[in-house]
Parts: sequence; C-alpha cells; structure tokens
Amino acid sequence: MVQQQQIDNLVVLWETAASRYADNPYIGTRNASGTYDWVTYKDVDKRIRNLRGGLAQLGIGRGDAVGIIANNRLEWVIAAFATYSLGARYVTMYESELIKTCQYIVSDASVKVLLVSKQDIFNKVNNFTAEIPSLKKIIVIEGQGKDTLVDLEKIGASHPVEAIHPDPDEIAGLIYTSGTTGEPKGVLISHRNFCSNILAAKDRYQHLSSKDRCLNILPWAHSFGQVMELYFFTMNGGSVGIMGSTATIVQDMAQVRPTFVVAVPRVFNKIYESLHVAMNEKGGLAKKLFFSGLQSAKARRSGQGGMKDEITYLLADKIVFKKIRDRFGGRLKQALTGAAAINPDISNFFDDIGIPLYEAYGMTELSPGITANAPSANRKGSVGLPLKGVRVVIDKSFVEEGAQDGEIIIYGPNVMRGYHNKVEQTREVMTKDGGLRTGDRGRLDDDGFLYITGRIKEQFKLENAKFVFPAAMEEDITFIPLVQNALIYGDNKPYTVCLVVPDSCALGKYAEKNNLPSDRPTLLQRKDVQKMIAQEISRSLAGKYGGYEIPKKFLFIDQDFSVENGMLTQTMKMKRGVILKKHMPEIEALYREESRN
Repeated sequence: MVQQQQIDNLVVLWETAASRYADNPYIGTRNASGTYDWVTYKDVDKRIRNLRGGLAQLGIGRGDAVGIIANNRLEWVIAAFATYSLGARYVTMYESELIKTCQYIVSDASVKVLLVSKQDIFNKVNNFTAEIPSLKKIIVIEGQGKDTLVDLEKIGASHPVEAIHPDPDEIAGLIYTSGTTGEPKGVLISHRNFCSNILAAKDRYQHLSSKDRCLNILPWAHSFGQVMELYFFTMNGGSVGIMGSTATIVQDMAQVRPTFVVAVPRVFNKIYESLHVAMNEKGGLAKKLFFSGLQSAKARRSGQGGMKDEITYLLADKIVFKKIRDRFGGRLKQALTGAAAINPDISNFFDDIGIPLYEAYGMTELSPGITANAPSANRKGSVGLPLKGVRVVIDKSFVEEGAQDGEIIIYGPNVMRGYHNKVEQTREVMTKDGGLRTGDRGRLDDDGFLYITGRIKEQFKLENAKFVFPAAMEEDITFIPLVQNALIYGDNKPYTVCLVVPDSCALGKYAEKNNLPSDRPTLLQRKDVQKMIAQEISRSLAGKYGGYEIPKKFLFIDQDFSVENGMLTQTMKMKRGVILKKHMPEIEALYREESRN
C-alpha cells in the first residue's frame, strides 16, 4: 500500500484512497425529494476505470487536454481522476461562463475532448468542433445514446487501460482565472503543486479523518474548492455532499450533516445577517438570550467575564445556539473561509455560537494555499501561519517609504508552473529566484502570522497623496444589512465616494416598516432613504478608518454586480474596471456637484 508521504501525484492519491476506503461513502448528490444519494469509493473507482478506457479510445493520452463545462457533480470527479490517470490535463469551466470565454479557453488549452453537463450547453458549443482545430469530440454528461458519458463508459469497460502515474512536475490542470481585467489566464498547476497543498492541509488539520464529512459549497472549477473540499477529503477517505444551490443550503446542511465546511466570506456574512434578522423578528426570550449570550461570549473572549457571563452564555448555548447548530446538521465542528477578507466580528460570532471559523489565504497561482489558521494555531485578524513547505517574504521596495507592510512574495512547492501561452505575464509575476509576486500587501507579526493589508492594484492615492485600500472598507460596508454590494473610489480625487447597491430584502422591510413606497427605483431616489443608508455606512466605518478614507458622497445603484452582467468574476470578485467604466459619468457628476457647492 502506498504511504501518505509518497503521494506526489493525483493518480496515486486516488488509488490510495480507493484502496483504503473502498466501502466508505464518498460523494452525495441531492435528489428530487431533497434527500441525498451516496456512492462509495469503490463505486466511483469502477466508473473512473471505465471512463479512462473510453477517453483512451478517443485518443486521449499523456499531455492531452480534456475540458469540462459543468457545475459540481459526481461525474465531474469521475472525469477528473480518469483524465489524470491518462497523464492528461483537466481544464475546468463554469456552466455560467460566457460561451465566448469557453471558446477562448478550449482553444487556448488545445482541448481535445470536451465534456458538457447538459444538452442545452451542447447546443451552444456544438460549433466548437468546426472552429477549434484541437477539439475532436464533445460528450454530453446527462442523457443516453451516442456521444454521452454513459456511452463512453460502456466503450471503456470493453477496452480497459492501465493507469499512468504522472511525474510530479507534469501538468494536472489548467485553471483559468476570470481576471478582473483582460482575457483569462490559464494557470498551469502540476501534480506536485496540488499534492503539496493537499498534504500541507493534512498537516494543518490533522484532526480530520475518514469519519468527517464536508458540504460542498465552492465551485470545483476554482482551485480552493478542488483542494480543500474534494482532494483533501478524498485523501482522508471522508465524504462530500454536493450542495443543491445557495437557496437550499440550510436544508442541505440538515441532510448532509457536515462536520466541516469551506466557503467564501459572502456565505458567512449572509448567514450572520439572516440569523440576526430572524432573532430580531422572533423577539421574546430567544432574542434576549441570543444577544445577551453574544455579549457574554465577548466578555469571556476579552478575559473580563465573570460568573454571570458564564451562566448567561451556558443558557444561551443550550437554548438558542444549539438550535442554530442543529439547523446546520448538528455535527459542524468548524468552518474555513478564504478568497477574500472576513470581518473579525463575523468570525468571532461563529466562534461564539460554537462553530469555530478559521481564515485562510491563497490564490489560484499557488495551488491555492499559502497560509491558514487552524485549531492548533489561530490568530484573529490574521490569515494564519504559512503552510508546510511555504515561505512568505514581504517586499517593501514597491510601497511608500516608512510602510510596515509590503508586497507578499511566496516560495514553495505550491508555486504554479506559469501561465499557459503567456510568457510575458508569467515573467511579470515570477521573481528570478522562483518566488511568485501575489500583488497583495501584507505584514508578518513576530510569530509568523500573516496579515493582509490591501491589494496593490486596487489601492489608489488621493489628491493629498494618502493611500486608500478599498477592499477592507467595502467588506465592512457589506456587513450592513441594508447593503448588498459596495465599491470605494477616489483615485487622484480630494476624497472618496462610495457606489452602493442596497439589499432588496432589507430595503423592502424598511419601506414596509416606515410606510414608504415599496418599488425599489422610487425608494432609491428618495433623499431620506439615501441619507439613512449613508449615515449607516459612515457610522460603521468611523473609528476604524481615517477620516480621509471614509466616503463623503454616495451613488446608489439599482442593478447589483453579478457574473451575468460582467461585473463580478466567477469567484465573486468585483471587476472594478467594468463597474467604474459603466458608472464613471455619475461618479464624476458627484465631484462636479461638490465643486459647484
């Protein structure tokens, strides 16, 4: 049997897991009734072998590319490991991706076989075979008949082939960064890159085992979800339940009963907000215990709590917090968040209700992990200690004189092999000695914990030469229930302004409570509503940020930022350039208005 320390490619990772945990439940899928159907490692291994044979019959071999346009599903996993075991590259795309983006990726990656989830997606990409020279076949995952996955697996069952064990430095996958500007870049991630991160996660979260279960929330087309939800749990012999949708997340939690979840801050922000709204509406003893329990927890954290706080907290935990945990399945031991900064108050809140929330830091180019907090070492406000084998260096040569932080540069086995077909862009981010420039600003404390202080490309300078780092402020603003999204601007201006997308649900409740018109456009034009939201924003930022950073003018926007309108990436990051280009005439009008006054 292969020992864990010898796992240096994803094929050995799978074979080890399939051998050790053959009868363990592996992947759970939500059915029409809302319950979950589970398949074992043994079941999945059989289908991987069959699909490997089928792909080989289509000519897939070492170094070829297999693409997939699909949301997370059982077949996504089967296709991934079947591809790796032929020494081929797995190229992942989102179902919500623009078709022109998919066409660019399939062409750029020289995809030879493309898997698509449904017939309607097939209809949209069917012309790719005529337009992209490398593409030989498109296979539909759902359905029966010719050129379907079922058909291909049947062919493979009759033509078995042995698995290839790739060299650690061979490319396992191309993950295309959506990019907040420009065309997507294909990040070349090797088997060593992935496996170093998976083993580092095992080292950091040693308490997780084959008995643990994860609710899959993140898209596997992104590296964070691939590593921390799929590959990490596979190596451990754990099980993964695939979430139905964001709308069913609470029901899915109750069905899957996870012990561990990974999600971006936006998910935890919304859970936080919904719980506070629910408790305020519920009223009575539950509301009183909820808020007094949180106050007592805060006192306990600060070391100022007394016996009264202990009793209050225990009551709140037994009567209120336990019911919240039960809604999440009753077994959730901890949660991990990354991809963006999380408000410390929200992190503390989850700790207080008995679900410790740990913050991590990474990026696709680093496979993706860099640092992480964990039960063994956790410092609020930081993104944790570097993972095993990873070295963090702070370069102060690109920041203002006297700054205590600088650009974060990473060294280690997690550093990507480069951007596919983009030599110049690769050269721009790689140092001569093999480090990767993250583009993020940060600092290390005396114990080695990393703190993110801003994004170099997102920072801007006001007329007074003071720098503003908008991301943290924007995160804090979206913490306000009335705000769905926010963007701070002020490049070379006398002060900052804030673009605000109000939360429709919260705004509707405010209107109902105050006997105001219910239609959103009318509400957003009301000066009293605008003033109320602006005051809430200013109040939330006061004392935490410098006066020069806090916005003095506000632009209220009816249309939210979304993937569909091109204002968010697939990983829910704002495309600042796109948003600012659309709204710049209104932004400039705010500054002109001030100059007239």
